[in-house]
Amino acid sequence: MEPHYGITREFPDLDYDQAVAATVEALKEVGFGVLTEIDVKATLKKKLDVDFERYVILGACNPPLAHRALTAEPWIGLLLPCNVVVRERPGGGSLVSAAKPTAMFEIVKREGMEELAAEVEGLLEKALDAIAAHAA
Repeated sequence: MEPHYGITREFPDLDYDQAVAATVEALKEVGFGVLTEIDVKATLKKKLDVDFERYVILGACNPPLAHRALTAEPWIGLLLPCNVVVRERPGGGSLVSAAKPTAMFEIVKREGMEELAAEVEGLLEKALDAIAAHAA
């Protein structure tokens, strides 16, 4: 089940590696670059010696939108970059989920941030909707 603070798409026919590559490309198409990539499976194995599903957290940034947000609210960096998760789907395929900016920015309480959050969210939704096309 999708959390209220996330935007999730399921890709039953897209394996994990394809989903990661397609997600990066789809984000790029709408103006986001990936600044960080955290391999959760590898990190948990190394730090705790536990096995976990294939799971990556991509820190995505759209520089013009980030600049607008930081100019309006310098502390907004606490909520940046936009996190996008790619994980193996139980039963095969993959799941891709992005943090929902409109939910995340509700705590900011600064005029104008709602519109910016909605703009970012629209771009993230567009990217998630384009993932399958990038895997073809």
